[in-house]
Amino acid sequence: MRVQGRSVISLKEWTPAEIKQVLMTAQWMKANPKVAEIQYALRGKSVAMIFELPSTRTRVSFQVAIQSLGAAPVILDWENSQLGRGEPIEDTARVLSRYVDALVVRAKSHEMVQQLQKWATVPVFNALTDAAHPFQVLADALTIWENTGYLAGAKLTYVGDGNNMANSYLVIGAKLGMHVSVACPAGWMPKEDVVAYAQQEAEVTGGSIHITSDPEQAVFGADAVATDVFVSMGDEDSEQKREALKPYQVNARLMAMAKSNAIFLHCLPAHRGEEVTADVLEGPQSVVFDEAENRLHVQKSVLYHTLAEF
Repeated sequence: MRVQGRSVISLKEWTPAEIKQVLMTAQWMKANPKVAEIQYALRGKSVAMIFELPSTRTRVSFQVAIQSLGAAPVILDWENSQLGRGEPIEDTARVLSRYVDALVVRAKSHEMVQQLQKWATVPVFNALTDAAHPFQVLADALTIWENTGYLAGAKLTYVGDGNNMANSYLVIGAKLGMHVSVACPAGWMPKEDVVAYAQQEAEVTGGSIHITSDPEQAVFGADAVATDVFVSMGDEDSEQKREALKPYQVNARLMAMAKSNAIFLHCLPAHRGEEVTADVLEGPQSVVFDEAENRLHVQKSVLYHTLAEF
């Protein structure tokens, strides 16, 4: 697999075979963290990390991933860089490309990351935007694989706001031949163009896409049930959205409609008592902390495959 120099914007740009290779490598890296070849794979390289939004898991997991491969992370907070003072994205992209080997970006706008990729001459990694969260769903796919032993044919259900997580589950699920069921209230469905793209991909891979407003129907027979916060940072009409999403809470009754060995996923942070009850989040089916750890391993894998010199 040759993905050297490639960006990760939404995973649409990666083939099923490339995604599977990333997951296989991540699994191997997780089992062999101290192998010298891993620790020195990116020695002499630097990766800039740009944060427009606050972060815990993304910031720490990427920084540790970069350092564990021997590269140097360079962290830029939006307000403390010229971006926060209005410097054009194209200028920042061209300048940073002359200093570092890749850019990791957590931004409000997906278009901003697309613009950064357009002007940069090094890989750009989307660490979260309003439209996509590709590294999170890579970690989720690894977590599902670890717990079920398979991805193709597995049923993945997402319940809640049709946000960046819903969009990204549709893309990766379709790429990997999964049966993806998404339940959202009217007015907060995933993007129509993403649904159409996922349906086309699923026809090729043997998966399927099902969009509904009925959470019970969506969860029935699922191998994995996922949700996200009802109201993300910067969301407007938050009270209206919370009210519409109340029936989409993942609780013990809803989880009982999935397979008896189904796992529960959440990208965190979680609001106990809102999108998920505490007994589910802390219960035996919850794998949210394994899922959080897997961010580290999939990010190491992508960094290795895109930046290492073979």
